[in-house]
Amino acid sequence: MAVLRRNFPAGKGRVRYEVKSAKLDVLKKIFSHQSTDLKDKKFSAFRKKQSGWLSDYAVFKALKVKFNAAGWMDWPEEFRSRNSSVMDPFEKEYADEILFNQWLQWQLYHQLSEVKRYAADHGVVLMGDMPFLVSRDSSDVWAHQDYFKLDLSSGAPPDLYFAKGQRWGMPPYHWERIAADGYEYLTRKMQYLENFFDLYRVDHFVGMFRLWTIPVSEPAERAGTAGTFDPPGESDWKEHGRRILDIMTRETKMLPCAEALGTVPKCSYEILDEYKIPGSDVQRWVRNWDTDMTFKTADHYRPNGMAMLSTHDTSAFCAWWEYEAGTVDEGFFAKKCAEAGVGFDQVKARLFDLDASAHGRLRWQTEMSDLEKFLSVNRRKKEEAWHLAEAFLSSYNERDLYWKYLGLDGMPAKKVSGLLVRKALETVNGTCSVFSLQLLQDWLALENYPGRNDWEYRINVPGSMGSSNWSLVSPFSLEKMMVLSVNQDIRAIVTRTNREVSK
Repeated sequence: MAVLRRNFPAGKGRVRYEVKSAKLDVLKKIFSHQSTDLKDKKFSAFRKKQSGWLSDYAVFKALKVKFNAAGWMDWPEEFRSRNSSVMDPFEKEYADEILFNQWLQWQLYHQLSEVKRYAADHGVVLMGDMPFLVSRDSSDVWAHQDYFKLDLSSGAPPDLYFAKGQRWGMPPYHWERIAADGYEYLTRKMQYLENFFDLYRVDHFVGMFRLWTIPVSEPAERAGTAGTFDPPGESDWKEHGRRILDIMTRETKMLPCAEALGTVPKCSYEILDEYKIPGSDVQRWVRNWDTDMTFKTADHYRPNGMAMLSTHDTSAFCAWWEYEAGTVDEGFFAKKCAEAGVGFDQVKARLFDLDASAHGRLRWQTEMSDLEKFLSVNRRKKEEAWHLAEAFLSSYNERDLYWKYLGLDGMPAKKVSGLLVRKALETVNGTCSVFSLQLLQDWLALENYPGRNDWEYRINVPGSMGSSNWSLVSPFSLEKMMVLSVNQDIRAIVTRTNREVSK
């Protein structure tokens, strides 16, 4: 372990994924050691109880070794189709590798279930993640190809933040076939997750009602533009989601929490209310969109909700304030200009402060102080360019509105300060939402650590395949985080906003 710590020190900004191979080497040495009792009754019981998924998973991982990590879609056809004439000899030849994969999952099961017990003894509940979709290159898809629509890719339609929409790559479910098997596939996943968590976040909750799907044959540069919803009929969405949710809530005692963001259909809000499932309220979007665009006060949040400054799919708070607040997405605005018959290149410099714009976000000229001036530049009436007018009204004075919302005096600062971060955390924790769920980087932003307001300091950019996605690490080791001075500030905020819970 000392060698691992020396070769892969904490706090270096991004994950070095070579650490995975290094750790697996250590684990294989433990596995092969004579003192490792593979005949342990608990291990045997685990293999038997979890055989419904464990066998497929262990074989799949061994095949990844055989084919040098190639995706299963690129394996020889007889392995893609799980032909017994090749699978049986393979499983005998790779028996040790397969057993190691099962043993490794047992170790994870044992450790994570122990963490849950320890947390429960100390009055702490744990929230896990329930990915709604799974990777195309996964044992789930390889072992249950009939459960997925492999000619399609899931994604999201175009919106204010992603002008071309998003294409994620994961295949949509074939729900009719899953239902025909009694939803056993979904039931097994829920019951296993319950070993480790008390609550679970349903990723892309709205996808249970309808999922944006794009043919895999569509050119990559079109992203999510040429998609359709599945099911296609809006009248079917509510009952479609209800059937899936009924299975999820029936088969586990865990409390579901919904990541219901993006383009959200009405039925999603209705079901959240009906089932009393906490939904996501990201502060930068919790505004009075139908009236004056102001930010909603603490008592107007959903009581049965999760109040957040940021999510893994957004910029962190500091980057939002410095680069996004008070701006519009350039691709989205250019697209809406074309639809309204407005020459984007002709009005761009008149509408936006290009020197203050960055990362594909356009910041408004200070002279664009009201809608009439904005429309006069575009030579359009509001009804002729309502998308453009809406983009202007929702973003032009966003910083001013947020500054006032926090109760700060004077003009909004362009750069993030400790005071701004603290006020933001106090307001989001002070809402009436039952849960307050904040990212580690937003808590740590109470102090000026390197990179806290960097645009790249985020976990994921949805719809992109950048190497920086899912590679962000804490700027401090766990040992150092235990003694950071910022811990006292965090405790003070939690206590002051009545978020501290005693056992």
